[in-house]
Amino acid sequence: MEITNGGRGCVMWFGELMDMRVYADGGQDLYVRLARSEIGGGGMEKLAIIIVVAIVGLVILLAGLGFYIVWKRNLRISRNARTQPKGPYGRSQVLLLNEVVFTSKDFYSGERISDEPELALIDFSTVAVASNNFSDENLLGEGGFGYVYKGTLTEGQEIAVKRLSKNSGQGTEEFKNELKLIARLQHINLVRLLACCIDKDEQMLIYEYMENKSLDAFLFSREKRSTLDWQKRYNIICGIARGLVYLHQDSRFRIIHRDLKASNILLDGEFTPKISDFGMARIFGKDQNESHTRRVVGTYGYMSPEYAMDGFFSTKSDVFSFGVLVLEIISGKKNKGFFNYSDNKPNLLDCAWKQWKEGKGLETVDSSLGNSYCPSEVLRCIQVGLLCVQEHVVDRPTMSSVVFMLSSPDATMPQPKTPGFCLGRNPAGQTDSSSSKLEESRTIDQVTIAALDCR
Repeated sequence: MEITNGGRGCVMWFGELMDMRVYADGGQDLYVRLARSEIGGGGMEKLAIIIVVAIVGLVILLAGLGFYIVWKRNLRISRNARTQPKGPYGRSQVLLLNEVVFTSKDFYSGERISDEPELALIDFSTVAVASNNFSDENLLGEGGFGYVYKGTLTEGQEIAVKRLSKNSGQGTEEFKNELKLIARLQHINLVRLLACCIDKDEQMLIYEYMENKSLDAFLFSREKRSTLDWQKRYNIICGIARGLVYLHQDSRFRIIHRDLKASNILLDGEFTPKISDFGMARIFGKDQNESHTRRVVGTYGYMSPEYAMDGFFSTKSDVFSFGVLVLEIISGKKNKGFFNYSDNKPNLLDCAWKQWKEGKGLETVDSSLGNSYCPSEVLRCIQVGLLCVQEHVVDRPTMSSVVFMLSSPDATMPQPKTPGFCLGRNPAGQTDSSSSKLEESRTIDQVTIAALDCR
């Protein structure tokens, strides 16, 4: 059939399309309607199908890879658990310490402990078995917080368990405070927190075990203090100083310990000092220099005058406590309290100050040391200790300056003035009224103000 001369119309064609031509001029356009199945094109559809198949394949591949990784990890954990000693319920105690994490929500009020640190949880039954059910034979010490026990996990790791007394209302706040702070701190001269246990009304902190216990157990014992030769004592002084520098300026937070004393300095097997017990500690902002409280907590004999009398505390309060510690370490004597006005008997600070003024500073040295020390090094440490216990805050050095003075034999140091709480003068700003309040607080807290005689 042929259509010519511009004809129009629709022709039903059932044969093959053969002998079709394209003319440069003339001819007619022929439009042919075919079934979709007979069209040979569809490139876009093919591309779409290829993309879909590729995506599905990739998803299946990634899912398989993820499954394989999880399977391998579980297999490794299972193998480790089978080769490690088991706890009371057959669970590896290593996994209890390293795998079960304490989430960053406070277990009391939902407050955040921190954004980053995670602390391992350990179950009560494991702690009970490790400490021989908290037996008296495992008791290391006690304080306002509660009791401290030695424990040994079944794989041999030794731990110290700080158990909150169930009758201690103040201890609960100290527990929360210590948990918030110590989990954020990492330093060789700070005790390391391994885990915690929170089980119904039981609250415990799990620390690394210190073989030589606390500094006061050696320092104030006639039998043990000879173990501390001068080199050990000097290293302990320097280690405590470095730990305080970390707390005051090198950590993410500025932390005031507020209860630095010999019993809160723990010693490992090498007599490396570790600052412990952060229940009273407070966090300062980087631009905050001082704070005030109406509730003075701490230990008499180590408190600075402005804190004991008026409740003001700062990094310089810790500096004062450090100075007392230095003089105790050198002398082997405990600063048992403030001066005693009625008996006119001096405390350790007064004794050391008088001997320093008279040019007899070496008479402060513990007699158990004999002549095994370097006189110039000891005198430098005494001078640093006296500078730290100055009555006025502005006269005390920072801990970074203390570290510099201790490690620099040729450093020029200022001469100390009369320390705080020395005989014959009232602390700055103390009136008769404040003196009577101080005496009242001594009675309430049952603090014994014992006298020290100068040698």
